[in-house]
Amino acid sequence: MRITSAYKVEILKLKKPLERTMRISRAAASWLLPVIEGEWDMLSSIAWEKKRFNEAEKLIHTTKRNEAKYPFDETFPKMPSYLRRAVLQHVLGLVSSARTREALSGAAEGTFRAGETDRYMPVFYRDNMYRREEDRVYLKLWSGTDWVWQEVRLKKTDLAYLRKNWSDVRAKSPVLVKGHGKYYLQFAYEETVKLREKPVEKRRICAVDLGINTDAVCSIMDGDGTVAARKFISFAAEKDRQYRVLNRIRKKQREHGPSCVRGMYAYARRLGEETARKTAAGIIRFALEHGADVIVFEHLETKGRIRGKSRQKLHMWKKDTVQRVTEHRAHRGGMRISRVCAWNTSALAYDGSGEVKRDAGNRSLAVFANGRKYNSDLSASYNIGARYFIREYIKPVPETERSALAAKVPAVQRRTSCVYSDFRKLLEEMQETG
Repeated sequence: MRITSAYKVEILKLKKPLERTMRISRAAASWLLPVIEGEWDMLSSIAWEKKRFNEAEKLIHTTKRNEAKYPFDETFPKMPSYLRRAVLQHVLGLVSSARTREALSGAAEGTFRAGETDRYMPVFYRDNMYRREEDRVYLKLWSGTDWVWQEVRLKKTDLAYLRKNWSDVRAKSPVLVKGHGKYYLQFAYEETVKLREKPVEKRRICAVDLGINTDAVCSIMDGDGTVAARKFISFAAEKDRQYRVLNRIRKKQREHGPSCVRGMYAYARRLGEETARKTAAGIIRFALEHGADVIVFEHLETKGRIRGKSRQKLHMWKKDTVQRVTEHRAHRGGMRISRVCAWNTSALAYDGSGEVKRDAGNRSLAVFANGRKYNSDLSASYNIGARYFIREYIKPVPETERSALAAKVPAVQRRTSCVYSDFRKLLEEMQETG
């Protein structure tokens, strides 16, 4: 399995040369867009992409054997060949994508929006546009009159991180990125990893229940139903800081209206993103410590209008970020990711006693029908792990044997209501039948 990781490092100073380089690259993309769009009927008839690119380049670049049809070289003199080709490839992709969407939607062919090129980020190809000598980085930038090599300063912490974690992985050509008034070099690293493959009975999973009050509750579960370890992951200080910001937002909205809190909302979202990344790191660390082969999440959906007292907390809940970051890091570590149905994982007791009620004095505790009190998130994590194993055990079983098992353990027929105790019963029945 191939995994691509990206890391962005801030460029210190050199703002004007970087701005000029970004501006001229985007101007070249805007200039090329109507040219490629006008010649698309001819270019689209060429099936081989490399030959299509070569024909497009002949239209704009003059050589000893070719006279360009359009004056790109005169409009953008001395532009490095690799930068010109990167811009041309980007514009070809834009036009091809637009025409494909038009064909699929059945819409009439229209003029392509030139504003799409305003988001172009120039690529600095190795040796031709980008050079690195130990901790020194050089870029070929537009000085206003010529393209010259200039040394760019990067943060020492970023260089130390790249040297420590990515020195053995070859980086792709970096991309110049602009954000919040700063310029960054974004490096991409591609790795080939082999995900773990074990029989289900020898498999160890990390079942994760994501929540708002407790960021994540993890349970390590083996294929025989043994719960080997448990962990509560919660960043109380970060959440308190975010909730204080949300309280200030509510107060300011009541006094001055919703349009005056955009900056505060952006700050609250950044706090949520940071908490989500820390939560993902905690999940991965716990799973690696206990040798998990699979990390199991709930398939969470929060569509529709959210009402009630906690609607702001739900809006700021970065569950998707936690799962996305965890998935990427898990794959780098050779672990797989799986998801199960989220219905009733918290509403049903893991011991099979039925629906639960929340304790009036402590909402994190669930009161089972038999009077037992247990942490509701921990009970949910057991049910999540059980649903994964029920699915994996039953999936390869022939239909006749599956029907016989379902007759003895009827709860496993519906994944929306099966719990940990049903998984244990299923294991007992499978052992008896051999």
